Amino acid sequence: MKALTWHGKGDIRCESVPDPKIEDDRDAIIKVTACAICGSDVHIFNGLIPAMERGDVLGHETMGEVVEVGKGTTKLTVGDRVVVPFTIGCGECFFCRRGFYSGCERSNPNREKAAKLWGNSPSGLFGYSHLLGGYSGGQAEYLRVPYADVGPIKVPDELADEQVLFLSDIFPTGYMAAEFCNIQPGDTIAIWGCGPVGQMAIRSAFLLGAERVIAVDTVPERMRLAESAGAMTLDYMQEGIYERIMEITRGRGADACIDAVGTEADSRASLDSFVDRVKVATFMGTDRPHVLRQAIHCCRNFGTVSIVGVYGGYLDKIPMGSAINRGLTFRMAQTPVQRYLPSLLERIRNGEIDPSFIITHRGRLDDGPTLYKTFGDKKDGCVKVVLRP
Repeated sequence: MKALTWHGKGDIRCESVPDPKIEDDRDAIIKVTACAICGSDVHIFNGLIPAMERGDVLGHETMGEVVEVGKGTTKLTVGDRVVVPFTIGCGECFFCRRGFYSGCERSNPNREKAAKLWGNSPSGLFGYSHLLGGYSGGQAEYLRVPYADVGPIKVPDELADEQVLFLSDIFPTGYMAAEFCNIQPGDTIAIWGCGPVGQMAIRSAFLLGAERVIAVDTVPERMRLAESAGAMTLDYMQEGIYERIMEITRGRGADACIDAVGTEADSRASLDSFVDRVKVATFMGTDRPHVLRQAIHCCRNFGTVSIVGVYGGYLDKIPMGSAINRGLTFRMAQTPVQRYLPSLLERIRNGEIDPSFIITHRGRLDDGPTLYKTFGDKKDGCVKVVLRP
């Protein structure tokens, strides 16, 4: 089959790889009908994610048709149309039973490697390094889905692929980011990053009752898309973000702040963001947490900082003194997607949101290498890429 594979920093290829096979009774094989390039994939493209191996199949936003099931898979049958969560959960362990599927204790076969870095292991993820299981991803013609009776959700025929595809990651992630904020009537929510997850967080914040959303970015197309949802936008290259948020909130700060950027904050944003980039380039640091620092300072006393941007290692110069002395709450996670699927699918069916608004570029797998670069460089108005094998 054809698949998009990683061969080093900036080197994504569309090539032939072996077809997946049933390896466990709880497996299913799906024929991919649509998949997407995620901002998290760009971290891999830019060489920032450890434990990648040449030839690894990428992708964790995937849906398709079930073409084969293991004899222990009880909830899926051949022909079912499904969306596949990017987090892999067994459904039976301590965390899965409590709905924390992204903390699954069984789905990462390389959990000891992850524990050496993070103290313990999260769940396995599709297409996201051997630190998180080494699972082949879904930017391919076919995908093997472990624990298939737990993860995939069947989708109704009346909804198009592009309406439901983002249930695999960015819609639940953006929604979780907003849910973490414990939004109350009258609240102002500040969101850093108007990429795909940020866009979903903006709309989710309004769905959950926010009165005002402030969205921070500098890419014109992304800021216009945020404004179309009702957000007020601030361009961090044109104005001081801390000063403007304090002005807008009359000196109090935002009720909650969402970091939807993560490890690749723009090094042009400030002196500290430039220093972060130098540290990473010279192996003196692992991440560029400028946005997180700013979100902490912009949050009101006893407010919430919600973190869904990806960080990988040890973050420098985080103002914990500010957080402790002002009573901030931090909420963060890889999204336990399965927890959110039924309710978010219902919101789509009810017409409360159509996630396909985010799509700006479409292509085939063969177009993938070029579109990775277009998306990563934020060129040609690219906000979200969908591929159809």
